[in-house]
Amino acid sequence: MTLRINVVTLFPDFFRGPLGLSIPARAAAAGLVTYNLVQLRDFTHDRHQTVDDLPYGGGAGMVMKPEPFWEAVESLAPAGADRPRGPILLMSARGRRFVHDDAVRLSLQEEVTFLCGHYKDVDHRVADHLATEELSLGDFIVSGGEIPALAMLDATVRLLPGAISDHESASTDSHYDGTLSAPSYTRPAEHRGHRVPEILLSGDHARIAAWRREQAERLTRERRPELMEHPDHE
Repeated sequence: MTLRINVVTLFPDFFRGPLGLSIPARAAAAGLVTYNLVQLRDFTHDRHQTVDDLPYGGGAGMVMKPEPFWEAVESLAPAGADRPRGPILLMSARGRRFVHDDAVRLSLQEEVTFLCGHYKDVDHRVADHLATEELSLGDFIVSGGEIPALAMLDATVRLLPGAISDHESASTDSHYDGTLSAPSYTRPAEHRGHRVPEILLSGDHARIAAWRREQAERLTRERRPELMEHPDHE
């Protein structure tokens, strides 16, 4: 199955470079995923291709209009439908925080659509009646929805079977099993007086595996203790 990813955005060029590099590019070349970049301004009907307007009730900033989003999403729908298959994700600072389990869930879909806002906000009718979910990268603001959409897209694509040649490497990443990963080291064994932990040079694979589990749990408890409350760790 090939995952189809749609991105509705004012800035398609933001994605072309990253999607042509590394894992996203290799996954597309292998037929695991297709990317469809949709220019939101193509769904406006005035000579200025207006996508935003002043907020009702007054206030600072501009609000993105609902009509272009609706028409863009409808253009992606299969015959006889009014929307594409799969989740329609609005990038939003009000959204639930995106986590690894979301990437796993999205990687199992046939189609995923990202809606990227800009300016002050997006008309809330898009969130309430068009998008199926609002998602956020975290408790901070970035210039637009393109940055979180690209991060979530990448997190999803790298989980597609065959996207990464070394699955064991992915399975030991932070958050894969609900914890942070253990520290990693490589050659040289000593650099500017700092040595690699001796156990990693021992060749004792059982002890090394145990050390990595202990280090992963230690770092998780120290830096992200809330992750230890996950059901997988009860």
